[in-house]
Amino acid sequence: MLGIELTPEHPVSRVADLGVLAEDAGFDTVFVTSHYFNRDPFVSLDRVARRTDSVRVGPAAANPYEVHPVTLASRVASLQEASGGRAVYGIGPGDPSTLDALGLADRRGLRSVLEAFEAARELWAGETVTHDGTFSARDAGLKYDVEGSIPVYVAGEGPNMCRMAGKRADGLLFNGSHPDDLAWARDRVEEGLAEREEREDGAGSEGENGDGSGSDGAGFDLAAYAAVSVAEDADAAREAARAPVAFITAGAAPPVLDRHGIDPGAAERVSEALSAGEFSEAFGAVTPAMVEAFSMAGTPEAVADRAAAVLDHADSLVVGTPLGPDLEAAIERLGEATRARVADPRDPTDSG
Repeated sequence: MLGIELTPEHPVSRVADLGVLAEDAGFDTVFVTSHYFNRDPFVSLDRVARRTDSVRVGPAAANPYEVHPVTLASRVASLQEASGGRAVYGIGPGDPSTLDALGLADRRGLRSVLEAFEAARELWAGETVTHDGTFSARDAGLKYDVEGSIPVYVAGEGPNMCRMAGKRADGLLFNGSHPDDLAWARDRVEEGLAEREEREDGAGSEGENGDGSGSDGAGFDLAAYAAVSVAEDADAAREAARAPVAFITAGAAPPVLDRHGIDPGAAERVSEALSAGEFSEAFGAVTPAMVEAFSMAGTPEAVADRAAAVLDHADSLVVGTPLGPDLEAAIERLGEATRARVADPRDPTDSG
């Protein structure tokens, strides 16, 4: 997969235009971010689907708290129908600050993500769902058929979420831009895949659940979901990367900071400024080491080299915000710089 993240901070018509440009540039998957303060991702995804021919489309990542998981499953199934079978389901625990604004911060967790996408698979298979866990449902079902399979990608970067993705999902959208982080993620995914294999061996020939449901792990896709900024002017590219890098730094766990030699005190200063709403101060406190660790930023050649290093450990690449100081030019440059580096693990004809 060579994916791209588009944000509906822009009008849906522009998101659709960017989706067309991404398809023309060689991207095969378009993800649209899901935050309450931006436009609805599914409206944007429908517009992208109408205007394109082959790219897969999906949220990255929806969370199971703002919308009931059964309703969310139906929205993804509707996108599958509207796109002619091109839907991808990106689901994760959500952004803590966003959920806190909605009074949902205490709902965030691994179990809720797992229960939501497993229920979605049952619904897409034509089953009804009765559930009493992180959400409740009684004899809930879809009144229409869902054609084709919809891959489930878990979005996350914690060790347990990575292992769970390897054990239960079709792929992992790992928020990382550095080869050291992707090497770590690969180890966690392999642990999950080993557990999946053990489950399947115990379940026999009917699948991991013993009833033919679920994914068997074949072609599991570890995707580096990277903050990318590209421009012919390397300094301009790195400057544009400051905002997303600030948010990534603020949320980075101490072992991640240590892995990259980032001073915890410097990271705390960024975090405190963001919490206080002092965004200019926060972005100004971002250091070159933070930009290096938490983004792929620079010229097209530099970004291509970093992508190649990341893909020593990841199967796929999703280029994410900010993309570059000039959005349209960045999409074209990124397609050119990265498409030859990425082989789709789901394509049996692809020997790359």
